[in-house]
Amino acid sequence: MTYSQAIRSFICDELTTDVSADEIPEDYDLLASGVLDSLALVRLIAWLGETFSLPINEMDLAPEDFLSVKAIDDFILKHEQKAVA
Repeated sequence: MTYSQAIRSFICDELTTDVSADEIPEDYDLLASGVLDSLALVRLIAWLGETFSLPINEMDLAPEDFLSVKAIDDFILKHEQKAVA
């Protein structure tokens, strides 16, 4: 399962029942559309930390990191590479 697939599955299974994973395009604005509200964003960030072993408490987080599935995927890749380096 790719990061994008895992992100879509989490959003659909845990945060909203209004759409299926296949219906969320990579560039769909999750914040503007209301898929991610403040509580959902906190849950997503916690899940990212647990699932991908990211040190969330030590990171600078910005809203643009969570605008879309693609942005979240890029966020994981960027911080995963820092952890390896």
